[in-house]
Amino acid sequence: MEQTSIKIIGRMHSDFPEKFGIPRQSGLVETLESTIVFEPEYRNDDALRGLEAFSHLWIIWQFSKAVRNDWSPTVRPPRLGGNTRMGVFATRSPFRPNHLGLSCVRILGLQHTEEYGTVIRVAGADLMDGTPIFDIKPYIPYCDSHPEATGGFTDTASDFILQVDIPAQELSKFPDCKRNALMELLSHDPRPSYQQDADRIYGLTFCGHNIRFKVCDTTLTVLDIQNQN
Repeated sequence: MEQTSIKIIGRMHSDFPEKFGIPRQSGLVETLESTIVFEPEYRNDDALRGLEAFSHLWIIWQFSKAVRNDWSPTVRPPRLGGNTRMGVFATRSPFRPNHLGLSCVRILGLQHTEEYGTVIRVAGADLMDGTPIFDIKPYIPYCDSHPEATGGFTDTASDFILQVDIPAQELSKFPDCKRNALMELLSHDPRPSYQQDADRIYGLTFCGHNIRFKVCDTTLTVLDIQNQN
């Protein structure tokens, strides 16, 4: 008999309360830290036995804010300007038949907490706060790493790195432990690729702060940072 339902084993706790600004791929911003918290049914340390010997994890999760009943065989990747259509299975678009995401993250450590039992601290995740997680699997270098692989239209992703200018008085509003992550996050240009208006002001929510910024040519300038707490 076919099994068509899967269970949520945990959720991601991250600094992103909304989709805008989340890195486009896992591993792009290595300084981003987040936590995998297991659902009560799966808070069993035996299930994590041996995980400390691995450095990275695969996470299988749900694009929970993109779930819909219909699907399209083609999508418009933002990296191609939002106008060129590609086959959905040739992209990592969230708008797919089963709305599943796949991310590779670095394990920072396993930590016991009174509230959630043992959690997994990770770096480089591209998941929104509260994202449902269906499974985790260890990354195995001898078979998962393919240095000779080609990346199709994504091979030019490095062309989009921006210089980031944050006034010192604005950066000082941010916690010291999050400043490097903020700088790296902004350098990857959070805007959709088809938005190139140098006068437009964008707002990004990260780690309890709203960051307002503009982009002109290859420089992103932060205008102000407001604490939302």
